[in-house]
Amino acid sequence: MNPSGGLQPADFATADYRSVLRRLTTLDDEAATLRAEALRWHDERLAAAEEAVRTADEAVEEARHEVAAAQRTVEQVDARAAGLWSEYVHKVGPVAERYGRTVPPAAIPRQRSDRDAADYLDEVATKVKYTAPARPITGGVKLMFAVFGFLGGVAGAIVNQVLRQTGADAPDGTWKDALPVVALLALLACPVLAVVGAKRVADRRGTGLDAATVATVLITGLVTAGVLVAALRTA
Repeated sequence: MNPSGGLQPADFATADYRSVLRRLTTLDDEAATLRAEALRWHDERLAAAEEAVRTADEAVEEARHEVAAAQRTVEQVDARAAGLWSEYVHKVGPVAERYGRTVPPAAIPRQRSDRDAADYLDEVATKVKYTAPARPITGGVKLMFAVFGFLGGVAGAIVNQVLRQTGADAPDGTWKDALPVVALLALLACPVLAVVGAKRVADRRGTGLDAATVATVLITGLVTAGVLVAALRTA
């Protein structure tokens, strides 16, 4: 018999039958043990591979859901930003045209990147909805509005006089008869337009235009127009 444990052809000539059977039985047990170990190793590797594949599939599915949620969040943020920009443009008016009427590209300030986009949108919404309190009407502002009424009255008197003169020089007909009525309407319309102009100036200055101020502008304009028309007719 070979010292390494293997059977050589010469060993069968000297070994008895029982030792040969015992050795064959031992080899068969060893082979069965190795096969069982190989099968166990294969099953373990297969289970590990299946677990890795399952974990990878779950990670991919979770990533897909996260991407879809992030896309929805981006769309919601863009929609809200567009709404806030439209509200700002509507509130500010022509001043916003220098920046264009399209929504500027959104950007998170680098120095404060720890905040969520919703926080920035809430902050912007608060600023957009803020309305500065109207400044009180002082004496200088009242004088300015009175000047508006005076100018409106002067314009009305001039337009009235021009239309009446045109009607006097026109030939007989419907147009000549209608010009005095048009002249009277122009006389009354110019002080009203002065009120509209005063309102626009007051809005730009953030000053409230109350009923007393409107009455001041309107009465000043009408009185000025009436005095000028009377003076022109007397002359």
